[in-house]
Amino acid sequence: QVQVVESGGGLVQAGGSLRLRCTASITFFSVYEIGWYRQAPGKQRELVALSPETGSTDYAFSLEGRFTLSRDNAKNTAYLQVDSLKPEDTAVYYCNVARSRRAYSYWGQGTQVTVSS
Repeated sequence: QVQVVESGGGLVQAGGSLRLRCTASITFFSVYEIGWYRQAPGKQRELVALSPETGSTDYAFSLEGRFTLSRDNAKNTAYLQVDSLKPEDTAVYYCNVARSRRAYSYWGQGTQVTVSS
């Protein structure tokens, strides 16, 4: 059974930074698409950043420049560096690991990020 675990969230002041981590118990991690999503209270889950099976990483337009997705395939781990945090970034951040046009898709339980003003 595939397990995806996020960590690294917490309470931070506006302007601060966090590094979120996503680890997956999966074989051939490098061939999987990695997506970071977030869901704020009362809102729909939205895509933050996506590292596709092939090609370069894409970011939500409004977040580009403050959020950076990276991955260490040897460690089955992906990261989301979040800088210059704003109160509106407060949300639960989820990691999705997928392949074959998301025929195989696995979610973690999420990690809470709270930004105080």
